[in-house]
Amino acid sequence: MNRGLSNRGIKASKTIMRVDMEAYFEAIQNLYDKNENPNGTFPLNMAENKLSWHLLKDKIQAISREKDIPEWVAGYTSGKGSSSFREAAAHFLSECLAGIDLDPELLAFSAGATSVVEMTALVLGDEGDVMAVPAPCYPVYKQDVANIANMERYDIITHHDISEIKNGLILNIDHLEHTKKEIESQGKRFKMLALTNPDNPTGGLFSYKKLLEVAEWCIENEVHLIVNEIYGLSLIDTTHPAIAADYSSELPFVSFIQIMKDKQSDYLHWWYSLSKDFGISGFRMGATYSYNEAFINAYENINYSHLTSNYTQWIMEEVFKDLDFVKKYIATNQRLLTEAYVIVIQKLRELNIEYVPSRGSLFIWADFSKFLTENTLEAERAFWSLFYEKTGILLTPGEGFGHTKRGLYRIVYPFFGSEALEVAMKRLENFVKNN
Repeated sequence: MNRGLSNRGIKASKTIMRVDMEAYFEAIQNLYDKNENPNGTFPLNMAENKLSWHLLKDKIQAISREKDIPEWVAGYTSGKGSSSFREAAAHFLSECLAGIDLDPELLAFSAGATSVVEMTALVLGDEGDVMAVPAPCYPVYKQDVANIANMERYDIITHHDISEIKNGLILNIDHLEHTKKEIESQGKRFKMLALTNPDNPTGGLFSYKKLLEVAEWCIENEVHLIVNEIYGLSLIDTTHPAIAADYSSELPFVSFIQIMKDKQSDYLHWWYSLSKDFGISGFRMGATYSYNEAFINAYENINYSHLTSNYTQWIMEEVFKDLDFVKKYIATNQRLLTEAYVIVIQKLRELNIEYVPSRGSLFIWADFSKFLTENTLEAERAFWSLFYEKTGILLTPGEGFGHTKRGLYRIVYPFFGSEALEVAMKRLENFVKNN
């Protein structure tokens, strides 16, 4: 029965957000603990970084104790967020991520990355328009652009085996031309191209040269290019002696904002969120930046239902004002991320499980296809369930990432500290040796 729902409501009631969501909420009720629950689970499927929360938590608690809440927190603010918060955020982003000054008036905040994607799609796309992404790519983009804006997702297939991207992400003009031709052959518009840098799920980086090449194509073809730098500060130290051999060359992260400032194009935009770099997904803070003033004005006018609470804005404004703390936090977090990443990589190597060398993000994209009974979606699902049942380790299944090969899974390595992660890797080893 539809119980009087709209057509959208009926569809939503039958469409799960992620295939692994129910299993995740089950797993977090039984988390591994060395002393209290040594047989507990390891949900390594949800993109959450737990390694540095204790540092930020102490800072936030100190702010709450020592500072008075300003009067503006209790009232209305701009649809882009409080002006004082945006000024502090722009300064933080300029100093720590972009490398150039940001204009706070071109910066807007919403209640998390999902809201930013939804609002962007609503402002830029019409029903039936298409957002393309290079596959594999974050599964929930499909719902994010469809739930409100009714846009569609198109997966750009650039490779099949992960060995093809071990030396870097693949995306070229031929891929974009083919995508445009195929979308238009269906009577639809190629309206948006979204890149995540560092990438989800592979952890790869797009070079400055590649981003510039893609940006120029998008401007020429009037396709809106959005680069999501949600993992822009979650970088791996690729010079670490345990993993340095995985990288054939240096590839520094360069923020897309630098290209945006140079081009000043209405077709270039940027996304960010505090969810991953700061491990505070529950704070619901996402951002967009654009030199397209009509886009920013439209975003501001329809964003009130998606605003982050003023109290959260104030807390993070105070955090950002202490740049010494923020920079130390970023350095510590990157060190802890690298240490956790090394633990997993060393075990995958030992077990001869292929993976994509990551340069950033919270993920390892690994190939377990040799354990599948056959190259089918059903076999991929069956292995995912069996692996969880036997080990208590919950991986993100490849289903929904838009990839062509079965048996690829995402490992979220910073959900637990190093000691617990070692236990999880021992369980992985036992599984491989007994199956």
